[in-house]
Amino acid sequence: MNQQTRNWIGAAVLVLGSSVVTAAVVNNKNVAEPRPDSPVQVAAPGGYVDLTTAAETAVNSVVYISVTIEGKTQKVQVQDPFEDFFGDFLGFGGRRQQPQQREYKQPDRHGAGSGVIISQDGYIVTNNHVVGQADEITVKLNDSREFKGRIIGTDETTDLALVKIDAKNLPAIKIGNSDNLRLGQWVLAVGNPFNLTSTVTAGIVSAKARSLGANGVESFIQTDAAINAGNSGGALVNELGELVGINSMIYSQTGSYTGYGFAIPTTIMNKVVSDLKVYGTVQRAILGVTGMDVDKYIDQQKAKGESPDLGTVKGVYVDKVSDGSAAEEGSLEKGDIVTQIDGKEVNKMSELQEQIAQHKPGDKVKLTYIRNKKTKTTEVTLRNSQGSTKVMKEVDLDQLGVSLKPISQEEKQSLDLSYGLNINAIRRGKMMEAGATKGTILLEVNDRKMETVEDWEEVVKEANQSSDRALWIKAVKPSGRKVSFVVDLND
Repeated sequence: MNQQTRNWIGAAVLVLGSSVVTAAVVNNKNVAEPRPDSPVQVAAPGGYVDLTTAAETAVNSVVYISVTIEGKTQKVQVQDPFEDFFGDFLGFGGRRQQPQQREYKQPDRHGAGSGVIISQDGYIVTNNHVVGQADEITVKLNDSREFKGRIIGTDETTDLALVKIDAKNLPAIKIGNSDNLRLGQWVLAVGNPFNLTSTVTAGIVSAKARSLGANGVESFIQTDAAINAGNSGGALVNELGELVGINSMIYSQTGSYTGYGFAIPTTIMNKVVSDLKVYGTVQRAILGVTGMDVDKYIDQQKAKGESPDLGTVKGVYVDKVSDGSAAEEGSLEKGDIVTQIDGKEVNKMSELQEQIAQHKPGDKVKLTYIRNKKTKTTEVTLRNSQGSTKVMKEVDLDQLGVSLKPISQEEKQSLDLSYGLNINAIRRGKMMEAGATKGTILLEVNDRKMETVEDWEEVVKEANQSSDRALWIKAVKPSGRKVSFVVDLND
């Protein structure tokens, strides 16, 4: 049996898609009346759901995004091949030449995906895996106009990113409420698979609040509308042409569409986009529990020969409560089952994540949970990853006050090192305050080897989002003396 694999869409491969908009036959005699909070299907004469207006509207709001990732320049040692072959063949006793260093630039990488215009002044939502590593972004509109894009912010946890182009009066899409989607409801996927721009496919909502374990926070809309590589960051829209999700993943054994695609719901997107626009980083609220769906817990216990009776088969089983968390403040314990947040049912972990993702640190929420088959309620104040309700800001690398570069071959030899980053320039900032000086070579930061400048940038970003907000640095001075110091990232 082939192992099933999850495939990211859009980063570097363009694959085939269909440009045909399909319509579905609906037997009006057997269709139940729509709920008040649900979009009304647009029915054409003869009982067909007319998707043409939705398609023609949405296609103008979806853009083609191409990215360039510059190849890294590396220094490599090169030995004269004739020196190795002939050696001192003539017996002149000449000295063997030392290896020469030459710079080698890796080729640039190119990728493509999709994006959705959400405001007339040029804000575009896409996936983090489409633009997160981009050095250059080009955005092409459906009317063939092209613009340079710049990243406003990215969020790996939800795989979302916000890009801006300098343009006005753009055809922004209307944003709908993904909570109102119903199973079996018709949706359209709009994007650029296989470099076939402005492609529309149709299908239904196959499932909601689906979790695949790919992102830190996920509650995917599952659809059988054809989604392929290149659709990443594109729009999932309802029959009214309203955006209800950002297409993100496919689940496939072949790497191409075989039945199901997954989109990030607008309930999560709205909060992430708002935070990226205002703060540059997501103000992520944390409840402070780890656990699993109740039905999975029951199955797990049955496999061990147990017969658990929890009084319910729905909800989130709490396996652990983090110290100092909102959950601990609310007196939650291991074995409790969370069933509602602010009166809204929570049947599985993905739904819990989706509800919490819509809040920011400092928000109060009412939790309903079951303990020993008895229903209880508590109110908690959500916190961030640092255990506070303060606004988190991106660390400005300039505030650290250093310029870094990989150590030279001479430094490696003289100090007997195999890697490191040299502080080739320093000014007043957090690094200088901690004791760093020009010429100091960084070896490890938070137990991570410093081999490239990218290693430094990534570890600073990770530390900024941690509870410690500190850089624990191991270094060596030009004299060879080993030193260590701590940089506090707090204001």
